[in-house]
Amino acid sequence: MIKITRRAAGAALLPLLAAPALQAQPAWPDRNIRLIVPFGAGGAVDTLSRIVAARFPEVANGHTLVVENRPGAGGTIAGAFTAQQRPDGQTLMMADIGANAIGKELNPSLSYDPMTGFTPIIHLVNLPSVLLAHPTIEARTTQEVIDLARARPDGYTYSSAGNGNGSHLFMELFLRRAGIRMVHVPYRSGAELVTALVRGDVQFAFPSVSSALSMIREGRVRAVGVGSPAGTPLLPDIRPVADVLPGFNTAIWHGILGPAGMDRDLALRINAVFARIAAMPEVVEQVARQQAGQMVPGTPEAFATHIRTEFDTWAPIIREGNIRAS
Repeated sequence: MIKITRRAAGAALLPLLAAPALQAQPAWPDRNIRLIVPFGAGGAVDTLSRIVAARFPEVANGHTLVVENRPGAGGTIAGAFTAQQRPDGQTLMMADIGANAIGKELNPSLSYDPMTGFTPIIHLVNLPSVLLAHPTIEARTTQEVIDLARARPDGYTYSSAGNGNGSHLFMELFLRRAGIRMVHVPYRSGAELVTALVRGDVQFAFPSVSSALSMIREGRVRAVGVGSPAGTPLLPDIRPVADVLPGFNTAIWHGILGPAGMDRDLALRINAVFARIAAMPEVVEQVARQQAGQMVPGTPEAFATHIRTEFDTWAPIIREGNIRAS
């Protein structure tokens, strides 16, 4: 005969007592989810969002991730909209540095504070940037660009996708770290900044690799340095700028966040769903092939720390340069 002690009986009941609490956790999602994208259809952020959305039903109880583009004002139109929503997990945003980190530094009248208006959920991807030169420029390396600019202060121009855009800030950081000067010529989009360089209207630019890759491969622009310290396999012969300027890092990042005040348990459940998508080999391969991107999922706390680090990096550049959004 097996004797059951009072202590053993109590231990046996623990899983039963815990079961209702586990069952009480609502499934996420229990309906279709809206993903706010701060830029227009067809761009790098939209493409990433749709790659993620295509696999969402597989890990989200069959529900759909509905991509909703709300472009304008450097992403802050989408940011303002998302910040006003309920933190119930039904409306999320594909995070961007402008809308979700430095927007108020670029536009002090912004209706929300990017550093307090959101709940970081998961860092998804880093995309490398690239220092480009027009083919007529003699420089073929980062150091040669620096040497040319030192010999002709203010003698060269560079294009960006607008005041305060990443392509503007990346070049400003490069110029400051290198101790050189160039004249800034802002355009309205990443496509326009690359086109200006192809035409020879400017001599340099610092866009994302994905926005310029076809032009690089066709020889219409020349890649001279990669902004990410690890470089990129899509440009295996191009060395990182960090080889010349140690610590230099201008990776473009995106992730998922929701409005401020979201319950931590809900944020963790959402994090788990997107982490599963980010780990899918097909997604990893597609993002790498189409955007030169690296999937980098982690915890909500890690994403919050990353956003704060980005703010601390770029806010001084914006303030010292008196940079304002276009």
